Amino acid sequence: MKVDDIRSQLRRRGVSGTSALRKPELVKTLARTMRSEGRGGAARRSTGPAGRPAAKKTAAAKKTTAARRKATSPAKSAPAARATGARAKATGTRRAAPARAKATASRAKAAPARKASSARATTSPSRAKAAPSRAKAAPSRAKAAPSRAKAAPARKAASARAQAAPTLGPASSRSIGSSQLITSLADRPERPGRSLVTRNHEVIQRWARARGAKPATIAGTERGDRPGVLTFNIPGYRESSRIREVTWDDWFRTFDSRRLNLIYQEQMRDGRQSNFFRTENPNREDG
Repeated sequence: MKVDDIRSQLRRRGVSGTSALRKPELVKTLARTMRSEGRGGAARRSTGPAGRPAAKKTAAAKKTTAARRKATSPAKSAPAARATGARAKATGTRRAAPARAKATASRAKAAPARKASSARATTSPSRAKAAPSRAKAAPSRAKAAPSRAKAAPARKAASARAQAAPTLGPASSRSIGSSQLITSLADRPERPGRSLVTRNHEVIQRWARARGAKPATIAGTERGDRPGVLTFNIPGYRESSRIREVTWDDWFRTFDSRRLNLIYQEQMRDGRQSNFFRTENPNREDG
């Protein structure tokens, strides 16, 4: 039933003062009134909203009250009585409103707490079950960490080999396939006189410093502002007036952009230092 319907039912049963009541209180009042009617309590039908019996006024009391009202300015007493009743109702409404507001706020605060408690109770068994799983997984992770640590150098070495691997093309010579690949400073020739091939900058610089060699190019082979054929200026070895020294930055920039390979030797077969080298372009005959 709607609130207005409940109030109508109460008014028909002689219950007053229902305008300030909420639906739950109206429903309780209507239920009490209907139970009183069922038991035949005629006097209870005139009960107020709180279910308290309305005070019956006897005929003598009514006459006495009427006489007093007439004796004390009937014109003024009636409005005063109405004003007093209105103030009493307003006071009761104002007092009841904060109480209802506090009760509503308390219920609103208690609802999230109950939900949180229920959620914690539900998730607690799950966390308890998951704890052993995490404990079992921890040793596995601990065992896997050294494996990853051991694999890291291997991956770095493989990456270095891939970067230093010789480039191949239609103009690649047969000596590329028969030469030992040198990918880092740690690699050493298998034997004296072994033909070597590399693209590693550090290996090339170490070989040149050991012989006092300077990065250079052949004059007249330049391509714009870039060096032409790459070579080394080694004192007492292949000396020529056409050799022009360049910086290492220019030398390696050209070396990488043309994807060149350096074929060289560390030692001759008799163990003496070898100055042999050749830059090879896999796509052209000149380096």
